Amino acid sequence: MKTTTATRRSPVPSAPPAAIPTVGFVSLGCPKALVDSERIVTQLRAEGYAMSGTYEGADLVIVNTCGFIDSAVQESLDAIGEALDGNGKVIVTGCLGAKRDGGENLVARVHPKVLAVTGPHAMDEVMAHVHQHLPKPHDPFTDLVPPAGIKLTPRHYAYLKISEGCNHRCSFCIIPSMRGDLVSRPIGEVMREAENLVKQGVKELLVVSQDTSAYGVDVKYKLDFVGGRAVKTRMNELVRELGALAAANDIWVRLHYVYPYPHVDQVIPLMAQAGAAGGRVLPYLDVPFQHAHPEVLKRMKRPAGGEKNIERVRAWRQMCPDITLRSTFIAGFPGETEAQFDYLLDFLREAQLDRVGCFAYSPVAGATANELEGALPDDVREARRARFMQVQADISRARLQRKLGTTQRVLLDAVSETAAIGRSAADAPEIDGVVQVSWDRRRKVAIAAGDFVDVRIEASDDHDLHGRLVIAPPR
Repeated sequence: MKTTTATRRSPVPSAPPAAIPTVGFVSLGCPKALVDSERIVTQLRAEGYAMSGTYEGADLVIVNTCGFIDSAVQESLDAIGEALDGNGKVIVTGCLGAKRDGGENLVARVHPKVLAVTGPHAMDEVMAHVHQHLPKPHDPFTDLVPPAGIKLTPRHYAYLKISEGCNHRCSFCIIPSMRGDLVSRPIGEVMREAENLVKQGVKELLVVSQDTSAYGVDVKYKLDFVGGRAVKTRMNELVRELGALAAANDIWVRLHYVYPYPHVDQVIPLMAQAGAAGGRVLPYLDVPFQHAHPEVLKRMKRPAGGEKNIERVRAWRQMCPDITLRSTFIAGFPGETEAQFDYLLDFLREAQLDRVGCFAYSPVAGATANELEGALPDDVREARRARFMQVQADISRARLQRKLGTTQRVLLDAVSETAAIGRSAADAPEIDGVVQVSWDRRRKVAIAAGDFVDVRIEASDDHDLHGRLVIAPPR
């Protein structure tokens, strides 16, 4: 059995003796869904359940689904079917579990043999169904759980979810209908989790939410305690606290899902300050622009205009010239004219974003964008996506070429006897490029996944860097 986010991940550790009730787990979707999966797995382990890496070795299987776009819906339905075929006892949770089709639960209609269906962030409900179909072990204290819980990512990086839900009502999105309005975690709770993750050996914390910039708005930036100090539950304060943790422990902190609000300017200077040991809030922002033309953004019901976005980009680069900017866009949105798409391409050329993803617009059941006039044919949407990505490939290639001859600090993700793959400060796991690392094969090097190393960059392509190991860390 495989555990996945947007792509398949490594299996959950294989099962111990059959006398212990054993659960299989499949996780699909975004990093926020992965965090939900980690919390459920943590609770299962805390109660004494074992985890299986195969369908055959599990007493039942939990599938955490994604339901954002049609392809994700189909992937989730296929995964449920695979689990039913391979095991037969399946509990479904996640965003797809909240979708309805003609007044009927979609999952229950397509797969009526599932044991139960819940919506997202429903750990208590999931556990209740597990207890019903697979009674709890008698001794829940036989297996100890790490303070930060069970993680499904590699040991050296972890996602830190700071809030749930979203207050925006973008016309192409149904996430608020599945996950609700913004609910921020107290800053003290977030920092305790971050500290526990660092104690477990995590070298990179990836901050995720639906809207990181809005952190604390729902609780009016309520004071909470961090290390005995009263601190506001607000994005700027959280970044400062995480920055201090990073500097003290030589780790990276990376910010995702940052909307381009004016107050984000206040965290940019923190990104330009490296800790004494190299730990820092990375000069990296994942900003979901989605489009650039004001009329398209208005139809999308996005919270920021295209003109303001380019101003933000200029301001951030002036404050921190080394900042890496990543974003996602939608091509072929209903009503998008050829002129409006050309405007988007002009924005891309002017903004010179480092990392970009683009999706051809896909109707999502329940989204208000489905009611807009001017739906474009599939081939037009796909052609615009391809044109967009070609422009971005040229930009990415040119920007990466600037790094030739530089020395980059790299966090290693995989190491073999003759080469390694890692990521620089400009690369988030799974969605950005990588750094291919080589060295003189006659030289023995003592490096492993999770190590920071220095790499001299010798070549680049459209998305990745290639270089030679400079200094291997002592072990």
